[in-house]
Amino acid sequence: MRINLIAAAALLFAIGCGEQAPKISDNTIIEEEVQEVMVYSHRHYDIDQVLFDEFEAQTGIHVNVLNSSADELTVRMQNEGENSPADLFFTSDAANIVNAQSLGLLQSVNSALLNNAVPLNMRAVDGSWYGLTMRARVLAYNPDKVSADELTTYEDLANENWAGRILVRSSSSTYNQSLLASIIANDGDSAALAWASAVRANMAREPKGNDRDQVKAIAAGEGDIAIVNTYYIGKLVNSENELEKEAGEAVKLFFPNQDGRGAHINISGGGVTKYAPNKENAIKLLEFLTSVEVQQRFADGNYEYPVNPNAQPSELLQSWGTFKMDLLPLQVLGDLNKRAVEIFNEASWN
Repeated sequence: MRINLIAAAALLFAIGCGEQAPKISDNTIIEEEVQEVMVYSHRHYDIDQVLFDEFEAQTGIHVNVLNSSADELTVRMQNEGENSPADLFFTSDAANIVNAQSLGLLQSVNSALLNNAVPLNMRAVDGSWYGLTMRARVLAYNPDKVSADELTTYEDLANENWAGRILVRSSSSTYNQSLLASIIANDGDSAALAWASAVRANMAREPKGNDRDQVKAIAAGEGDIAIVNTYYIGKLVNSENELEKEAGEAVKLFFPNQDGRGAHINISGGGVTKYAPNKENAIKLLEFLTSVEVQQRFADGNYEYPVNPNAQPSELLQSWGTFKMDLLPLQVLGDLNKRAVEIFNEASWN
């Protein structure tokens, strides 16, 4: 027979006061309330589970995780409706979290801790989602083929000087879609289409693979410059695969648009779901993950930048130097995602 702490305390109090203890039938089971939180996560990094375990140890709140793609989890929540067990939705790329917001799958929360930890441009104005980690989309280049002095802006990649030299993944990547959305927001629709068309013409090969594959292609001499997320370089240089490590060490990074708006950034984000059965626990987990100490480990564990400005990047990221970032509200990346996809199609960027 399991008796919860409140029931046990009441029993002892009654005995201590000389009162007759209430009878509890042998067939009666008073269940302890299980504290838990359910995370639907598009993220797939080891550091996440490490920190979930620490959160559970500190709070007694068990973290359940369901991993899948952002699209699959979004459809699942739509189908589950108010019966969904999900409390939190975690995803990579602002466009994915904004999509969930626009579908009415998230709810607003009001947390002073979260609002103080996450800069305004990296969270929803209504508190329906918050950035958890940050990455920059930058240029990786072969220093034997490219001088840093030749590099300036994302827009300059449209220059015919880069013909046959650019490596990049498919337009189906939300990372590329968000980069193009930022160009639409900063330069306008027509300029974004002209840019996408010119970059497509300047590619060294058909767009394919992930960001790590672009860096490997530079090392193999297939191209001179690639558009990549910073954290992939961290994964390469710390890989146990010697060829991957060599590829990561063979390139240098350049942060574009430093004399203008700054380098494009993106986030992994989290939001409390609309029908969260454990809303308070969900908020506690978000607050835990955005605290200064945890932010440093959270970001370091996947070679990302912390969103909390009071946390420091890892030594590797610091070795790349400081950089000016584009302060465009990341909500815009989701709002302009559909148009970015249309422009990629118009530019024949497969």
